[in-house]
Amino acid sequence: MKKIIVTFVLCLGFCLPVLSGVKIQKVEPAFWWSGMKNPELQILLYGTDIATDSVSITASDIRVKEIVKLQNPNYLLLYLDLSETAPQQFDIQLTKNGEQTIIPYQIKGREKDSSAREGFHASDVLYLIMPDRFANGDPKNDVVPGMRESKVDRTDMYARHGGDLKGIADHLDYFSDLGVTAIWLNPILKNDMAEGSYHGYAITDYYEVDPRFGDNEEFRQLVSAAHDKGLKIVMDMIFNHCGSEHFFFTDKPSDNWFNFQDNFVQTGYQTMPQADTYRSDYDKVKNIDGWFTQSMPDLNQRNRHVASYLIQNSIWWIEYAGINGIRQDTHPYADFDMMARWCRAVNAEYPDFNIVGETWIGNNVGVSFWQKDSKVAYPRNSYLPSVMDFPLMNIMSSAFDEETNSWDRGLARIYDYLTQDIVYADPMNLLVFLDNHDTSRFYKLPPTGDLNRYKQALAFLLTVRGIPQIYYGTEILMAADKAEGDGVLRRDFPGGWAGDKQSAFTPAGRTPQQNEAYTYISKLLNWRKGNDAIAKGSFKHFITQNEVYVYERKYGNHSVVVFLNGSDADRTVDLAPYQEVLPARRAYDLLNDRQIDLQTSLPLKGKGVLILEFGKVN
Repeated sequence: MKKIIVTFVLCLGFCLPVLSGVKIQKVEPAFWWSGMKNPELQILLYGTDIATDSVSITASDIRVKEIVKLQNPNYLLLYLDLSETAPQQFDIQLTKNGEQTIIPYQIKGREKDSSAREGFHASDVLYLIMPDRFANGDPKNDVVPGMRESKVDRTDMYARHGGDLKGIADHLDYFSDLGVTAIWLNPILKNDMAEGSYHGYAITDYYEVDPRFGDNEEFRQLVSAAHDKGLKIVMDMIFNHCGSEHFFFTDKPSDNWFNFQDNFVQTGYQTMPQADTYRSDYDKVKNIDGWFTQSMPDLNQRNRHVASYLIQNSIWWIEYAGINGIRQDTHPYADFDMMARWCRAVNAEYPDFNIVGETWIGNNVGVSFWQKDSKVAYPRNSYLPSVMDFPLMNIMSSAFDEETNSWDRGLARIYDYLTQDIVYADPMNLLVFLDNHDTSRFYKLPPTGDLNRYKQALAFLLTVRGIPQIYYGTEILMAADKAEGDGVLRRDFPGGWAGDKQSAFTPAGRTPQQNEAYTYISKLLNWRKGNDAIAKGSFKHFITQNEVYVYERKYGNHSVVVFLNGSDADRTVDLAPYQEVLPARRAYDLLNDRQIDLQTSLPLKGKGVLILEFGKVN
């Protein structure tokens, strides 16, 4: 019998098959671990006409549960039971016509306390980065031979600019000094698309970091280095669709691997049919199964093999790289039941891990439907711990510009919205934000010299209930309007490239106004670290009076009281209505770094902010 051995090489920290001269092109995942709560392992084999091969393995303590041959003869799926499996190396053997292909496979041992890794929560502030646009730490990987898009042009908003993982790693001290505690990276996996690959949302390999960003081991080292700095890492994942150059689509495994596989139908971008009791079947199918774009075919998560592949992939990255959280792109566009199964599977392996779903819905009832234990969705349950508070983002985008009244203008709209938090199963696990990579920046107008709106909004964002997220460049007043195109929302961070005329990473490279903004947000962020009144505290607020909005965060005897003036005019705040949240006659004034005596009233400048702290030594 002739033997072909698919050898494995050490490839930057993990194993991949050598593909030349053999018929096996993909083995996914490349390795796995013993001791997982779910003992089942799906191994996907992809190669020329392998479905008619007979399959065996050399391990005595691994049970082959199922061998699946799909419609496409280039695929084989092995389902293994690892219940009694110790860490080891074994062989997968494919045999046909007297020829044997041997595929070495490794089951690794888990790191100590692997299941106990900490997720992100309300004590954290996430800093969102689009890796291609933040910093270019290694210009040598800007262009990778053989990849479809080779253009690097920083003057083109839709071309690649060269940012990478090393550029992020080189600035870990910057994030730590700024005061954020977690970094959320837009997708970093391989996007071998002909154009528009910079944003990362058309994945062509779910198990490989895009070589223009670095490699798998470099990502793992970034996570480890971030942890050493007290920073968590959140990874962006996409289960709804892949890129049209993924081998799943160029050589489809079966006729039900994708939705509308042979007849392109674009989604209508309306996800409420998932929750709508009056929905038509037409609307649900079009919007849930339709493709996001023609270059992003819609995966069919109702296919059990697709579901298992995606669930395993996320667990592989958690276990391999040590990430602290996942942001799931276009969460409501995918199959509800499968996504619920995924959330439960991740939580079973990692009880303290957190997942936030992109729930881009314009009302809080719709968003609340997607959060774990939602009363709105009952008896269904998404098991998704965290959802994105898009309705609050929409309100904040204009509320800080308006003159406040007691009903429906300015800060009164924020008050009114927060009175409706009863619809949420867990308001503290809402991701709150002023903007992100898909929206106009909050600071979308050219600098005016007046930072009051900006300061008020940031003070609110960093003291309201939930998990705050800021978008890279917010601290230096980066401005953009979505009407000018998504590319302007994703401009390069100044100083991230050799030769940049300005470097906003240092005070000397920032304008006086940028330094004022940076100093302000950094003070708030560093004060927020370890502040249980903000991270764990109750929330109590008052109806706006005399254009002023007042609220309290309290945990034990420690409390923070925030005063926001929603008028351009100066106000004198009568303290009589707020006595229940003023436990002492003396308080710490955070923004002015002083102790103040509380009399019967307080002065508050137009569009001003006052943050008072009680019960904590400063």
